Amino acid sequence: MKTNTTTIQGILSIGALLCILVGFFNLLSPEINEFLYQKLFYFLIGASFLVQAPTLSNKNFIYPMYAAAALCIIGAFMRPDSQLVMIKTIGLFAGVLISIFSRPRAPRAE
Repeated sequence: MKTNTTTIQGILSIGALLCILVGFFNLLSPEINEFLYQKLFYFLIGASFLVQAPTLSNKNFIYPMYAAAALCIIGAFMRPDSQLVMIKTIGLFAGVLISIFSRPRAPRAE
């Protein structure tokens, strides 16, 4: 089960990375770049956070990770001119921070 989850999360993350690269370098038409860069990227990151949440070692971070995923996914479907569209960026940063701080600490050699 752990390998399946890791594989799915890796595929989602690579897809998100491709979206951000194509959108950033404007490799396609403006409409497609906008879709990849502003919508699909956040949707894939949110999906990756959803897959990652149950596997977090610190159980206190599971529900905050679900919340970060929800912010990314909901924000991805908002209109670009909405005042709440920034929630997808908040979700992204929250998910990344949760991922970093929920990792198990390596024991120090003394």
